[in-house]
Amino acid sequence: MKYGEKEIQDFDINKEENYWPNEHKKNYTINIELPEFMCLCPRSGYPDFATMKLSYQPDKKVIELKALKLYINSFMTRHISHENSANEIYDTLYNKLKPKSMKLIADFNPRGNVHTVIEIDSEKC
Repeated sequence: MKYGEKEIQDFDINKEENYWPNEHKKNYTINIELPEFMCLCPRSGYPDFATMKLSYQPDKKVIELKALKLYINSFMTRHISHENSANEIYDTLYNKLKPKSMKLIADFNPRGNVHTVIEIDSEKC
């Protein structure tokens, strides 16, 4: 196993070291685009690809970007549906960051003539 694969396999998004104190009291928005998301279809095993767009207004914490990259990459060997992957990512990050607001858009590449976009927004939940 190569060192990058091991780092992804052993990664735990819940460790406190993956979150840093937000040093700013003003309201601001962090926009992150993750264009290389991959997971495996739970039925066929075929790969599914997506662009994840995360936008949040931090309160007391921000996520360290390498931690987010490793977390997103940890899905590449998992058999998980579009809906479940988007909801798991949103719930995990929302529960750890406790942001003022957060939105996740999971824009999956078309496969079999179907294009899926999942949007989860704390302002609408």
